[in-house]
Amino acid sequence: MVFLLDILFYSLPPLFFSVVILFKWLSTVKTQRNPPPSPPKLPIIGNLHQLGVLPHRSLQSLAQQYGPIMLLHLGSKPALIVSSADVAREVMKTHDVIFAGRPKSSIASRLFYGKDVAFTPYGEYWRQVKSICVLNLLSNRRVQSYRRVREEETTLLTEKIKRACSSSSVVNLSEMFGSLTNDVVCRIALGRKYSESSNSGRNFNEILGDIGELTGVFNVGDYIPWLVWLNQINGLNAKVERVFKEVDEFLEGVIDDHMDRSVDEAKKQQDFVDVLLEIQRENMDDFSFQRDTIKALILDMFSAGTETTYTALEWTMTQLMRHPKVMKELQNEVRGIARGKVEITEDDLEKMQYLKAVIKESMRLHPPLPLLVPRESTQDVKVMGYDIAAGTQVFINVSAIGRDPLSWEEAEVFRPERFLNSSIDFKGHDYELIPFGTGRRGCPGIHFAITIYEFALANLVLKFDFASPGGDSEEDFDITEAPGISIHKKNPLIVVATPCSLDSVLTT
Repeated sequence: MVFLLDILFYSLPPLFFSVVILFKWLSTVKTQRNPPPSPPKLPIIGNLHQLGVLPHRSLQSLAQQYGPIMLLHLGSKPALIVSSADVAREVMKTHDVIFAGRPKSSIASRLFYGKDVAFTPYGEYWRQVKSICVLNLLSNRRVQSYRRVREEETTLLTEKIKRACSSSSVVNLSEMFGSLTNDVVCRIALGRKYSESSNSGRNFNEILGDIGELTGVFNVGDYIPWLVWLNQINGLNAKVERVFKEVDEFLEGVIDDHMDRSVDEAKKQQDFVDVLLEIQRENMDDFSFQRDTIKALILDMFSAGTETTYTALEWTMTQLMRHPKVMKELQNEVRGIARGKVEITEDDLEKMQYLKAVIKESMRLHPPLPLLVPRESTQDVKVMGYDIAAGTQVFINVSAIGRDPLSWEEAEVFRPERFLNSSIDFKGHDYELIPFGTGRRGCPGIHFAITIYEFALANLVLKFDFASPGGDSEEDFDITEAPGISIHKKNPLIVVATPCSLDSVLTT
């Protein structure tokens, strides 16, 4: 009898734990009966080592092996990689609500105060702040009201290039584009330019570049929590804190400047910050609208409105430099429409079909945010017949989708003519071309960005001829990418710009 009790005493606990493990395994099998294809993973880090310096390129290569819907394991986090228009449509349209979540990012949460539009989890707070931004800055009516600002700043851009031409043999267009977009957003959102250096000795555009780089970092602490201490050693935490301090000091100064203005002055020249301060005073939306919320929304408008437009202009001009026949065709169209006029107007843009084709083709090959902002599933769901668990991160590789040979002939070739007789657009209805995303989490500032983009590009090709410095061949023109959430050229776009005489423009 004692012998039997000893057997039961020593055998029941292992048996109990075995049954628990078995049930847990069966539960996992039940909910994950058919996961998407996955490449082999390593212990602890999973597939993190396969992301590389430029994740959108690495993921595109993996998708060619494992298919347009693929499951990776980034440390302890499952991640769905979407690389085709069909899968993107199912994620961003069929199951848009389920995939409207945002994964937690400790870096973005710190830099954007955890209260912005882009990185905030889907819910009532997000709906409130997005509505405020759209109604008071990004609606079509508002965008049209900024026309004079765009015209004035684009004129200043062309004058700045002319002065640079006279004093130097080359022009840094990357720097020029960064200043243009920053100054436009500053005047519209903040009421005036803030081009001067901050207390740290750096201008705000440089700080925005650091923000773009940091938000594109795959932070090991978010994916392998017990290794979070590595960020103290590799300097990541220190850099995040330094950039946050610079941003916060700048934004505090902006808010203080606006609060010091009289009520009459604010109403006479009301900008986005004035609107946010008014909402805070009146608490009209019946939700917590703190000072950090104001700073987060200002930063959102800058990081989205400046970075993406600047990046798009940079890549478009780079491709035009590499394809002189396309450049000539675009100049012929713009100069033909400008015949008899000294300046291009925004009304003229509607007639420029080749210009729009060039922009679409550039966006296809060089979407400013090639992986968009990651999403997260809020519940279990089936996508293309595969089981996707709640809490799975989702990366929409719009760069891979734009280069998918199943959707595009000569997918790697820059050929704007493909869009001349095509109804495909980038406004979110055609999933082959979604550089701004779509659905609930699509970029609300698309009209704001494209209007600056088109107008600046048209004026540049109207007023200047461009050549490569040093007589380099078009094929040698640098297209190396730099890492970050927004993908810039690694090296600035340096060109030789020659002002076009008024007579040649008028008689083209």
